Amino acid sequence: MKKYLLILVFVWVFLSLVSPVDAVNKSSIPPLFKKALNESREGNFLQALKTWDEFLVSFPDDAVAISNRGNVRLALGDAEGAILDQTRAVELLPLAIDPHVNRGIAEESIGELKKAIDDYKWVLEKEPQNALALYNLGNVRGSQGDWLEAKILFNKASFASPSLVMARSSRALACYQLREFDEAEKELRLLIKKYPMFADGRAALSALLWREGFSGEAESHWAAAAGLDSRYSQADWLLNVRRWPPQPIEDLMAFLNLETI
Repeated sequence: MKKYLLILVFVWVFLSLVSPVDAVNKSSIPPLFKKALNESREGNFLQALKTWDEFLVSFPDDAVAISNRGNVRLALGDAEGAILDQTRAVELLPLAIDPHVNRGIAEESIGELKKAIDDYKWVLEKEPQNALALYNLGNVRGSQGDWLEAKILFNKASFASPSLVMARSSRALACYQLREFDEAEKELRLLIKKYPMFADGRAALSALLWREGFSGEAESHWAAAAGLDSRYSQADWLLNVRRWPPQPIEDLMAFLNLETI
């Protein structure tokens, strides 16, 4: 499986879970549904998959449960199974938003970008301010090398959902790639000020400061970033999982290798 979005799966799984009040009936939520939902939210995905399977034996056409099982399958690396579940949920609830977003994420994770774009665009036709669709479409545009369009989409996503911090960080990284260094630095500093434990912003600012010749401050931010999440030292992870643009990755690797930019 090509791990494009695995870092974000854990965020999107929980944001995309359909409220259990829509399951089966609104007056009585089956205990097994609650159990599966809690296991999913807690990240106990192997057990959650078993519980969703058990629930679906009794309620095979419950679109909410099927979509949630699809999210769990994606978290476990089964993108094809996730796509099958989300497609079935779409068939059962053709006007529902979440299954299209979830299917787009699964499609994107295995490089089926055209299908992912179609799903995200379908959502945005219905909900132009859907932050998840905007953000993930931005990721697709970035992977296609269109960082200007990606920046626009990340910006829209951050306005649609101000709490979606990764959208703001991705926008700053797109600015970085577009050589809008002042704008990127300003946004990253604002993010770090508000979210001091946000590793993505600190790692990106480390790369940018190194590029600008401020090695001391770069090292300070990097010490914090590496302590929060050691994966930021891995170029492959940054490119294929977190989805950074190439220039910030190149600069961060140069910084870590003590090269001159």
